[in-house]
Amino acid sequence: MVTNGTKATHPHAVTELCEEGNRLYATALRTGRILREDVEPAPCLMEFALLHPDPDDAKWLRPVAPAIALAQRLHPIEREITESRRLSIALTEVFEPFMALSAQDTAPTHSITVLEGLDRINAALDLATSQCRTEMLTVQPSGRRSPENRLLEALERDKPLIERGVRIRTLYQHTARYSPDRLAYVDQFTNGKVEYRTIDELVERLIVCDDTVAFIPIRDDRQVALELRHPGLVGYLIKVFEFMWNRAVPLSAGAPYETAPDGITDIQHSIAKLLVEGHVDEAIARRLGMNVRTCRAHIAKLATALGSGSRAQLGYLIAQSGILDRDQ
Repeated sequence: MVTNGTKATHPHAVTELCEEGNRLYATALRTGRILREDVEPAPCLMEFALLHPDPDDAKWLRPVAPAIALAQRLHPIEREITESRRLSIALTEVFEPFMALSAQDTAPTHSITVLEGLDRINAALDLATSQCRTEMLTVQPSGRRSPENRLLEALERDKPLIERGVRIRTLYQHTARYSPDRLAYVDQFTNGKVEYRTIDELVERLIVCDDTVAFIPIRDDRQVALELRHPGLVGYLIKVFEFMWNRAVPLSAGAPYETAPDGITDIQHSIAKLLVEGHVDEAIARRLGMNVRTCRAHIAKLATALGSGSRAQLGYLIAQSGILDRDQ
C-alpha cells in the first residue's frame, strides 16, 4: 500500500484476494456496510468493485453481493469462451472437406518431410526414438560440431532405447578409435544388443528407427534434414547401412590401421584412393573423419613409402604401384 497523497493499490489479482481484503469484505457482508476509513488497508476492495459508496452517507461503503461480483468477473471470460467455440466450429467446417479426402486415401503415404532448424529436427528424432521398438541403425561420421555435444545428445537418446531392449547398431569412422570421449561413451554400453563398428569412410549421417522412419541431413551445416517414411526409401537406406556394416570392423577388434606388406597402412590406402580421384586435402580429411593436419601427415608418409618427391609425382606413383589393386 502507498500513502502520502498517492492512491493506494494492491498488486494482486482478484483470484488472489489478500488476507485483509478477505476479512474486511466478509465483515461488510455480515454488517451490511463498513466505514470507508476502515478499508484503507485494503484498497483492492474498491479496485475490484467489491464495495461501493453508500448513497446515503459518503463515510460508509456497502458490499456488492458476491453473486453479482462473480457474474461481473465471469461475463468477459464466458464471452471469450463463446468466441473460441465459434472459431473452432468455423475452422472445423473449413477443414472438413479436406479431412474427408484424406480419409479416402488408404494407400501407404509417400511421406517426405523437410525439417528446418535443430529444434524441429531434434523433436522429430525424439519422437521417432521414443516409438522405436526393435532396432535403431545409425551412421555417425565425424563432424564440425563439438564431440561432447554430439555424445550428450546420443546418450540422452540411446539410454532409454537400451533400457527398453531395443537393438542399436552404430557405424563410426576408424578415427573414432582414437577419440577418448567416444571410447568412454561406448564403454557405458556393454549390452549385447548394442554394437559398434568402424569403417574408413562414411558419406553422411543416417538414423533409421525400425523399418519405419529414417533421417538424413540435406545441408552441410545439418540445419535442415529429411524425415523419410516411404517404405521403399527406408528399405533402401537399410540396405545401404547393411552394405557398409558388413565391410566394417567391430570396435572391439583392435586398430584396423595395420601395415600391409607393401608398407602402406589401411588409412593411407584410403587416402591414396581419394588422391587419385582428385580430392584435395580438406575433402579427404572430411570424408575420413580426421583433421587436415593428420591427413597431410599420412600423405607425407605415403609419399615417403613410395619415394615421391612431389604431389604430382605421388599420384603417378600411386597409380603405378598397384596398391589400389587391393580393392579388385
